[in-house]
Formats: sequence, C-alpha cells, structure tokens
Amino acid sequence: MVERNNTANFLINIVFILLSIFCVVPIFLVVGASFSDNVALRKEGYSIIPHDFTLTAYEYIFKTPKSILSAYGVSITVTVVGTVLSLLLTTMLAYTMSRKDFKAHKFLSFLVFFAMMFNAGMIPTYITFVRYYHLRDTLAALIVPYLIAPWHVFLMRSFLSDTPVSLIEAARMDGAGEFRTFFQIVVPLAKPALATVGLFTAFIYWNDWYLSMMYIEDQFLISLQFYLYRIMNNINFLTTSMFTTGVDLTKLPSETTRMAMCVLAAGPMLIVFPFFQKYFVKGLSVGSVKG
Repeated sequence: MVERNNTANFLINIVFILLSIFCVVPIFLVVGASFSDNVALRKEGYSIIPHDFTLTAYEYIFKTPKSILSAYGVSITVTVVGTVLSLLLTTMLAYTMSRKDFKAHKFLSFLVFFAMMFNAGMIPTYITFVRYYHLRDTLAALIVPYLIAPWHVFLMRSFLSDTPVSLIEAARMDGAGEFRTFFQIVVPLAKPALATVGLFTAFIYWNDWYLSMMYIEDQFLISLQFYLYRIMNNINFLTTSMFTTGVDLTKLPSETTRMAMCVLAAGPMLIVFPFFQKYFVKGLSVGSVKG
C-alpha cells in the first residue's frame, strides 16, 4: 500500500513538473526573443538563447526615458494606492454583508449582485466621471473606477462569513467598537483573502490601459500599459503605411519590440506573485468552496 502511494505521488509530481515547465518555457522564449536581432528572429524563429544578442528593442522603447519612467511611476502609484484603497473598501463592504445581525445585509448583497450583472455603459460612465466627478487628467481617474469589484466583494464575504461570531461578541463585551473589532480582529484573520483579492486587484490596475485612453490627455499621467500600447501602434503604422518613404523598415525592431514590451509589462508582477502565492492559494480555495 505504501509503495502504491509513493508511486502515485511520484507520478503526480512528474505531471506537475511538466506542467510547470510548459508554463515557464514560453516566458524564457519571450525574454530570449526580446534580446534577439529582429531579422535573425524572423529567420531562425524563437529560442531561449537570443539570436545575435542585441538591445535594439529596449533602446527603441527607451528612446524617451523620461516618458517611460513617468509611465512606470504612474502605474506603480496607481497600483499601490488603488489596491490598498480597494482592499479597504471591499473588506468593509464584505464584512457588513457577512454580518447576519445587520438588517440591511441582504439588501446590500442584492445591490452588489445587481452591479455585477448590469452596468450603465461606456457613455454614461464617461459623462459621470468627466462632467460630474471632474476626474479628467487626474490620477483619481485611473483609481476610482476599479475601487470596488462585485466579484471581489463576494469572494471576501465568503471568507469573512467564517469569522467566529464568538470573537466578535467577546470583543463587544470587552468594550470594543465596530471599527476596533474590524481592524484588530477581523482583518488579521482575513490575511489569505486579503492577499488573494489584493493580487487580483493589483493585476487589474497594473494591466489597465483603457482608463488612460478614456480619461487622460496629459502625456505624463498615462499608465505604462497605454504607453506601450501607443508604441506598438506607432510600429504598426510605420510597417503598414504607404507614406514611410525614407524610413528603413528592415531596421525597425517590430517583433523584438513586442517581446520587450511583454517583459517590461509583465516583469514586475512576475516578481511580486511568489510572495503572495501561499496566501493566494489558500484564499482562492476557501472562496471557491464557500461560493
């Protein structure tokens, strides 16, 4: 029986090792392609080891270092501030919905569910943020729209509903108010859910380019993703336009620049993810079981 279990565990480990390799190899291929010569890449194809190692793609992207560093700063600021505020508001709303002794918890759940199923649409949303909230050309325009995601609220509520009522009652008997109970008892117990929702939220803010396109005209307030998106559009225009006389398109690093943009855009999140992995798996499994 023991040998059978050992064999099964060995096979399971082999399967997961292979799956991990299949997930990691494309990342190395992208990195290798980003350091390859564009012409060599087209002839030889993708490889983990760069063909004719060169930094041309990165030099093309960093032609205006002030702009890309500003875009990085905007994305980092928006991601950090937005994630913290979103976690605070999401957790407070989810905690209120999870409290059965709160009379309006069902009504709040209905409102959040309704918001998840329906939305006002692009034009009413744009009018609201620009004309009434006056958020055009502000960092708030990149933060406010994603502060509360209904699905994140339900995920957090599912986790917080497991909080022992006896702890809340004991805190109340000791004279603790609602805010003290929330921040000193509920929040520390919700670390796995906070890490899970926080990682999801950080991905949303970091990968967003749509809000910059909609609400930002100041070139030094656009996000990194939108900045890279514009570079890619410029390359596509140059390679397809009929009016590019005088431009040597063979020296334009179109393919390698795409790969370099992937590295620059995804790199920070790949570095951050391992630190949250332990809490992420636990929090996600709890949310999926509770539902």
